[in-house]
Amino acid sequence: MSSSQNKQFAQSWNELLARYPASRLEQAGALAGRWQTALADHFYARLLGDESAAQLISHDQVRTRLHASLCRWIVSVFGARAGDDMTELVGLQRHVGVVHARIGVPVHLVLRAAHSLKDRFAELLAGETGLARLEQLEVLLVVQGVLDITMEIMSHAYATSHDRNSRAQEAYRLFAVVQNVATERQRQRAALLDWENRMMFDVAVGSGVEQLPRIGASEFGLWFRHKGAYAFQGTEEVHLIQSSMERIDHVLLPSLARSTSHENSAQRMGQLRDLRDETQSIAFRLDVLFRQTNELEAGRDALTRLLNRKYLPVVMNKEVAYARQHGSHFAALAIDVDNFKRINDSHGHDAGDLVLQQLAVVLSNNCRAGDYIFRLGGEEFFMLLVDIDQEDALQAARNVCASVAGESFRLGSDDQTLQVTVSIGVAAYDGHPDYQLLMRRADDALYQAKHQGRNRVVLAGGVSAGTGA
Repeated sequence: MSSSQNKQFAQSWNELLARYPASRLEQAGALAGRWQTALADHFYARLLGDESAAQLISHDQVRTRLHASLCRWIVSVFGARAGDDMTELVGLQRHVGVVHARIGVPVHLVLRAAHSLKDRFAELLAGETGLARLEQLEVLLVVQGVLDITMEIMSHAYATSHDRNSRAQEAYRLFAVVQNVATERQRQRAALLDWENRMMFDVAVGSGVEQLPRIGASEFGLWFRHKGAYAFQGTEEVHLIQSSMERIDHVLLPSLARSTSHENSAQRMGQLRDLRDETQSIAFRLDVLFRQTNELEAGRDALTRLLNRKYLPVVMNKEVAYARQHGSHFAALAIDVDNFKRINDSHGHDAGDLVLQQLAVVLSNNCRAGDYIFRLGGEEFFMLLVDIDQEDALQAARNVCASVAGESFRLGSDDQTLQVTVSIGVAAYDGHPDYQLLMRRADDALYQAKHQGRNRVVLAGGVSAGTGA
């Protein structure tokens, strides 16, 4: 959400409050403060009664953290007065909307729960004998207006964040299907050529229409129909390649097979040229598709070739969803090169870049095929270890720490080497749907590892898990 949008929402909020007498705003704020616990109880009772919501939050999470947060939220939003600087409050609503989008809380559930707050407030107001009926109605209008503006801001932030996440997920889908663009391009070009050679041979030996190899059933055809078309869906080239494949299999090959026994050679040569033209058209459009994937390289760090931050939210959300669905575990490792500034200052930035490149190799050698490694920036790295419990994650982190400490890092062509160490913070997934909390715990553990002397692994919570020495 842009700063101009924040200002517009802040202005709208102020304009809303200015419509009501100050006395009614005071009454609404005082009652919200008095009833905050009852309102929060009602809100979460309704929310946890929904099956889809119960899959995202637990009674324990409500009891230990969420209930108190909602109470504070109720007091803050009904404590605002006309003329106040609403920037912070708008930012809070925006943050809540973004978190809901990140962990996948359906927006209709939030809106339904907000309606339940209005209903509960109305019930409590009806029993407030110290207020006249007209005063009760005017206070209720304040409550409804405030809840409506908060829901509008949250929904706007939710929609913006959800759209951004959806685009990132789509980009990652394509990135994952054709991760190694150059290799995949060569493989599919070779498969297309192999089909063409086989087809030409069968035509030369006079195979009947039933024996001619269909491009749709070839290795290339299977890849394109089941993977390529999915990866590049929505592009004109996909439609054109599919049309060429259809024409080859259902028009050109049958026509060529029928003509081999009774048409003159000039006619057959024309048919072969048509077939070759369609094949070359497929190859050309395939190249166009793969060239378009160059932009996917933005998902890799230019220096280390590891993943960068671009796909971190997608990967983390994917693993959280998988863990919740299958009851599995994973862990986050926050990794930082010790005294990296000293390396740059003493040996130059080129040497520092070489260290980071070699470190990427060491990290890659210490993870499994399903794990993920990101370079977050500078000397900061992040590993996501899938299907692993806390003890195995700790051991994996120790192995990384020891492997780095035992490696001789080359600084250039003169065979000069340097010993490098890393500090690692480990956090095991604890069931919370917001992956940022997991990353924050890993970062806190990393800070403890640095504070305790570096070249060590610390588990979230401050427990040292050993060093790489």
